[in-house]
Amino acid sequence: MSLESYMNQIGQQARAASRLLAKASTQQKNMALFAMADALEDARPRLIEENLKDMGNGRAKGLDDALLDRLLLNDKRIDGMIEGLKQVASLPDPIGEISGMVYLPSGIQRGQMRVPLGVVGIIYESRPNVTIDAASLCLKSGNATILRGGSEAFYSNQAIAEAVVKGLEFAGLPSTAVQVLNTTDREAVGKLITMPEYVDVIVPRGGKGLIERISKNARVPVIKHLDGNCHVYIDNEADFDKAFNIALNAKTRRYGVCNAMESLLIHADIAKEILPRLVGAFEEKGVELVGCELSRSISVSIGMATEEDWYTEYHAPKLSIKVVTDMDEAIAHINQYGSHHTDAIVTQNYSKTRSFMTEVDSSSVMVNASTSFADGFEYGFGAEIGISTDKIHARGPVGLLGLTSQKYIVLGDGHTRDN
Repeated sequence: MSLESYMNQIGQQARAASRLLAKASTQQKNMALFAMADALEDARPRLIEENLKDMGNGRAKGLDDALLDRLLLNDKRIDGMIEGLKQVASLPDPIGEISGMVYLPSGIQRGQMRVPLGVVGIIYESRPNVTIDAASLCLKSGNATILRGGSEAFYSNQAIAEAVVKGLEFAGLPSTAVQVLNTTDREAVGKLITMPEYVDVIVPRGGKGLIERISKNARVPVIKHLDGNCHVYIDNEADFDKAFNIALNAKTRRYGVCNAMESLLIHADIAKEILPRLVGAFEEKGVELVGCELSRSISVSIGMATEEDWYTEYHAPKLSIKVVTDMDEAIAHINQYGSHHTDAIVTQNYSKTRSFMTEVDSSSVMVNASTSFADGFEYGFGAEIGISTDKIHARGPVGLLGLTSQKYIVLGDGHTRDN
């Protein structure tokens, strides 16, 4: 079968499955999710075995440590996948929810009903756990999905797909409700993003280059974010212990994730007191530091930051540091150089938190908390399909509601319109 025929078949199957999923009961969808969790548990040895193939291939291809970390499947991460499935099953089903019902002067009632988007295409790199996150959220929200993982995770994704199909079939749902492409041909991505007759929305998860290419070439609406250039601003009225722990966690918890801090902003009044302590902690973790002239005058081990550094999502143990005169300068810096993903303030001043939350133009704004919390699981969504920095339809971690739309419904009792 040619690639075009294969992709058309996948699209047709997904469209047909989406019609069935739209009317599936909550009980049936939850049954499938719990069955998937059981299937993953049963397949644990196979998942790790198949992941070892991907890890070996990745090392042979020279993937860096950050990418290998994202690719790894171990018992802890499989536990997380299983817990994510159970958490999504426990969430309220948004489909069919009716809101805003009002009587109008004509006597009719008007409201809105929440409905699935239809078929969601998801293109992602490295992280095989995305396969289960995407499958669970799309299923619970009544959407069929077509998944195209990165070639570096091919064996892991195919093993996960087997468990997903078992869960669907156990619940009496079509096995084609979740389809993981079984080809590494890059042309499959080009076809997937140009099939509006079969696919209703595309969600790309990966590097900036991938997302830019998809956004440029897609003929299907795209939910996306290009960068995760996240900031932490330490105010002059911050609790120093909180600030230290938050900044260290935001940067060093994991380097290759989009919610990692890439720039640290510190109020000039307290920079001489807190920056040396932070520099020591970051250097202990092996983090390369670059910064502005003021930060370098406080710590000689900080290298000189370029203009490009302020825009950069490093995905690596590297951090840029800037000393600012006040919160207004911090906000202006974030809005100019940031990627509208996640930014945080550490302060004990309530008025400043209100201003920061209002004025920072990001999809998630944190107060006295690490940027690492910008995650669908941590937000109680069970998982996330991605993080959107767009402003239309969905913004921030995209969970169940982000995978739905609303349609107007009108209730009458023989009403007709006269004018």
